[in-house]
Amino acid sequence: MTLNIGIVGTGWFSKVHADLLAGMEDVSLKAVCGSSRAKGEEMARPYGAEGYGEITEMLDSHKLDAVYICVPPQSHGAIERSLIRRDIPFFVEKPLGSSTMIPASLLEDIKAHNLLTSVGYHFRYQENTQRLKQLLSGDKVGMITGEWMGGMPGVAWWRNQEQSGGQFTEQTTHIVDLLRYLAGEVTEVYGMFGNRIMHEKHEGVTVSDVGTVSLKLASGVIASISNTCVLPGEVGKTGISFYNDNGLLDWSPERLLEVRSGDSKEYKNTGNPYAAESEAFLHAVRTGDRSRILSDYEDGYKTLKVTCAAYESSKSGSPVKL
Repeated sequence: MTLNIGIVGTGWFSKVHADLLAGMEDVSLKAVCGSSRAKGEEMARPYGAEGYGEITEMLDSHKLDAVYICVPPQSHGAIERSLIRRDIPFFVEKPLGSSTMIPASLLEDIKAHNLLTSVGYHFRYQENTQRLKQLLSGDKVGMITGEWMGGMPGVAWWRNQEQSGGQFTEQTTHIVDLLRYLAGEVTEVYGMFGNRIMHEKHEGVTVSDVGTVSLKLASGVIASISNTCVLPGEVGKTGISFYNDNGLLDWSPERLLEVRSGDSKEYKNTGNPYAAESEAFLHAVRTGDRSRILSDYEDGYKTLKVTCAAYESSKSGSPVKL
């Protein structure tokens, strides 16, 4: 059975997913919807697909088995509602929104329809993340630290707090999600954010460029996650570390480091987590078996709640309980 797929969005992530879909057996990319018909047609052309500027026109023109949503945080809402009404499964890139308001409403409708969904927290699908999960299963974690240190993306919407939700929600969400996936739910958040450099370098910057967030987990574990977008060029550091009386487990997108009583092992990352998350989603579309999906919409919403609570806390100056 060949699955007919549509994509909403024409940016870099849309092309990543389109290229993967084009290389899969029994999968056909039929349609691409952009913010204009011209953009949709331009991206669709190399894949032999049709381009559209309105999602309802795309859905009226094709019988699609699933749709990939790859749009900026502020663009969510109407797209998902169109798919929910038609009971079309969808894969959506993180974050689910720039705030919790629209995603909370969408989640109610998704649950009412029991709609199949998947969220693009691709780091969950890394071989090293699964290895780390196994290593942690026998540990009593003491403390966790995480970081997403990099530069500021060049797109205008990212620099606008209302549109992107800020770095902690748009980028560092990956580290928050790994924290939840590997260590359990967050019960309390205290965030501090500041504007140090980028608002003086660029016009229209309303996002904070430095921040640190303290988090308390249901298990009693204390965590700290920091981020910045002031770094130049390719300079950066991203990861999450787990500390206890057995030693240190340190994960980054490139490798996993295990340090136990002076002995250390390093595991390089292999495979393609973007392909793995798509294969899990499309397997569910074909068979109804959702067990391979590691983050559905409800789970992705829990991560969004944590990141948004951090900003809420920074405004009030007080911790926020979840």
